[in-house]
Amino acid sequence: MLLPKMEGFGWYTYELAKRLAENHPEHEFYFFFDRPFDKKFIFSKNVTPVVLYPPARHPILFYLWFEWAVKWALKKHKIDLFFSPDGYVCLGTNTPQVATIHDLNFAHNKNDLPKVVLNYLDYYFPKFAQKATKIITVSNYSKEDIVNTYKIDPQKITVIWNGASPIYQPIEAEVQQKIRDKYTAGKDYFLFVGSIHPRKNLKRLIQAYNEFKRQTQSTTKLVIVGEALWRNESFNLLVDASIKSDVIFTGHLPLQELAFIMASAKLFTYIPYFEGFGIPLAEAMRCGTPILSGNLTSLPEVAGNAAEYCNPFDVDEIAKKMIELNSNPTRLTELATAGLERSTLFTWDNAAKQVAEVLGIN
Repeated sequence: MLLPKMEGFGWYTYELAKRLAENHPEHEFYFFFDRPFDKKFIFSKNVTPVVLYPPARHPILFYLWFEWAVKWALKKHKIDLFFSPDGYVCLGTNTPQVATIHDLNFAHNKNDLPKVVLNYLDYYFPKFAQKATKIITVSNYSKEDIVNTYKIDPQKITVIWNGASPIYQPIEAEVQQKIRDKYTAGKDYFLFVGSIHPRKNLKRLIQAYNEFKRQTQSTTKLVIVGEALWRNESFNLLVDASIKSDVIFTGHLPLQELAFIMASAKLFTYIPYFEGFGIPLAEAMRCGTPILSGNLTSLPEVAGNAAEYCNPFDVDEIAKKMIELNSNPTRLTELATAGLERSTLFTWDNAAKQVAEVLGIN
């Protein structure tokens, strides 16, 4: 975990590990790192950091790290239970293991990953799911997918929804205007936040925004927050030359800035075609930001009545929803209110308590 650059899985690990260690001083925790670590990850006196080599940044290194380094460390430190927050486990140990498998996108959308990574995941994740003593997943959709795809006993799988940081909250109108002044020359904006990955469906989102602009000539901008996207010419080419100045790529933003930009958006436009959960939805709800969401996989389960929905594969439908919502302040207010009410379902404190129960340390 690299604190300044963390996204979905990283924040999941951070938020849960912090609470598990701090809330259970009666237990001793060993945190396994594959590189030198930031001391901010050592949350309490009952945490012992262990750096294991080699750094696991390639499928061959994944195998070496888990089947040699982790196996050795589990034995050396006499670990009673290994918790893997990203689904990878050690196949060569008898130590009980709990794995969080967030989703199986790679099993259904095989063009979304480099072939070498895809081959590794396709081969090993069914084995990981079978090997794990228990599995945690983040939505009922993902549970059904794991059961059906890997033929896992549903009794082995516990659904625990993700949380959202309390830093996400509504902000005053004056602060919102400062954010708009900073990023969009004072104009309203639609917002996307997430890792830059094919399943996030950014190509169709940009195409739909192009159509929205063509039909309305609205001054509403589109802000895309994601690591280094602004350097990717293939995305820039999707933006009509006449509106390039209306699509703003910010790259990665610090957490507080991200919370401000989320709370200042007119509409959060989040239309992935595959998600195990979709943490940005919970973050938008906490901010009281209205949501336009894709209607596939786990997204309706998470957003409930706090989103307007569209088919993520239909550019015309996405654009139509943008047009309708942009000119309907009453509907936007309804969505914002519903989001704030629903956001109470998604807290890291609740998630950590449930994870502790699965781990048997409550």
